Amino acid sequence: MTDLESPAPAPRSIGGRLAALTPSGRARVPAAWAVYDFANTMFSFAVVSGAIGLWLTNTDRFGEQDGNVALSVAVVASVALNAIASPILGALSDRGRRRLPFLLFFTVLCIVPTAFIGPSAPAIGLVLFIVANFAYQAALIYYDATLKVVSTPESRGRLSGIGVAIGYCGTIAIGLVIFFLSVAVPDRFVLTALLYGLFAVPIFLFVREPPSTGPRLTVAEVLGSWRQLGLTIAHARQVPGLGRFLFGRFFYSDAVNTIIVVMSVVSVKAMGLSESTANLVLLSLTVVAVLASFGWGVLVDRVGPKRTLQLVLSSWAVGLILGTISLGIEGGLGLGTFLFAGAILGSGLGGVQVADRVFMVRLSPPDRLGEFFGLYGLVGKGSQVVGQMLYGLTFLLLFDALGRTTYQVAVISLLVTMAVGLWLIWPVSDRWAGSGELQPG
Repeated sequence: MTDLESPAPAPRSIGGRLAALTPSGRARVPAAWAVYDFANTMFSFAVVSGAIGLWLTNTDRFGEQDGNVALSVAVVASVALNAIASPILGALSDRGRRRLPFLLFFTVLCIVPTAFIGPSAPAIGLVLFIVANFAYQAALIYYDATLKVVSTPESRGRLSGIGVAIGYCGTIAIGLVIFFLSVAVPDRFVLTALLYGLFAVPIFLFVREPPSTGPRLTVAEVLGSWRQLGLTIAHARQVPGLGRFLFGRFFYSDAVNTIIVVMSVVSVKAMGLSESTANLVLLSLTVVAVLASFGWGVLVDRVGPKRTLQLVLSSWAVGLILGTISLGIEGGLGLGTFLFAGAILGSGLGGVQVADRVFMVRLSPPDRLGEFFGLYGLVGKGSQVVGQMLYGLTFLLLFDALGRTTYQVAVISLLVTMAVGLWLIWPVSDRWAGSGELQPG
């Protein structure tokens, strides 16, 4: 038989393709790693974006005004603590010692407090959520770092994408469970804790790290991780447009991060939807974000990250305006406008994640990519702190006088920060040759 007559090789099975992505050659290793994304995304959706806001604003706990303020305090405290600790946690990760024990510790520290929020007194539940959300975000540092262990340089992008896709599946899965079983808000905490724990197990069973060979991290190096922040800022100022881009990201991320946290509260308290229906709305927006991400990704490749991000933020401005209007309209027209605005925001959520990450790569020299992405992440955490503080202060100062109209004022404040962010990034070029991303000629 000649070469021309040789049969084409049979396509590899899914297991074979997964095995080819990892140095171990075992399909269960990348599969176990990706399933952890399935697990932790359940906490983000069911607790952070859903249950905690509804639990705190219930009349049996803090009530609508104080509950919204308490929600902001909890998010600000947990994210601020994480921002302060991130350089130290990152230093531990970058040193290359074993990361799975740290991942296990913070995973358990998230799961256990979460399980006890529902039956707790309001103040105790608030503290438990602060601990859980801090641990959830700290665990992500070590989980992201394990990508290097389970992948090869050539497969990291694909495996990272698989993890994101599996993570969205986790969101959809727990959303459907809550909807079809009509899980009450207090019971969603223990449900999330159980499912998070169950699907987190495989990464600790099947992923193995090489033994540590480097010296132990010293106190001086831990302190130096904070000194590095000042040096990183100095380096960033040398790149044309990077400082302005990060400053703009601070403002538009403020709106994005705040909407993610308060959407369920707005749906129930301002629009009058049932808790079950609000869960379905959030789930639908997640599906929209998944589908739209592919379209935004194609647009990034065709017209560049800057123009795509401009379109995304412009669409978000439209969505926020329609959302504000919908909160003042009664009946089916108001609900329809609210859902249409939500679809726009859901689409834009995927677009922001796709476009501004590529924009950041375009503005970063290859030898400082990791360093600048650390600053990029810190800006995101800082914006979430400020955004939630602004939301909480709005309710603290205005709810007694304005009542439900306060929700409209809060959304308008997010529109302002979004517009400021869009204005700041508008003159920034994504064609900086120093990134090494542009083809010569």
